Amino acid sequence: MKADDEKGISVILVYIALLFFLLGLAARMKMNFHHRLELSTAGFVVAAVLASLGLVLFLFSLRKRRG
Repeated sequence: MKADDEKGISVILVYIALLFFLLGLAARMKMNFHHRLELSTAGFVVAAVLASLGLVLFLFSLRKRRG
């Protein structure tokens, strides 16, 4: 893959992580929802995993461009 492709994919992963974080935050704020803790925890975990994958892919794309 080219470095520009990896940067684009990493940006997409970071924005999807932001969406999952907001989903987890909204599930935690919802008062009358029975499974809010499971949804918010899952949203936060998926957000952390996707953000870390996006960051790693971004750093690898920077290294490819320099080399």
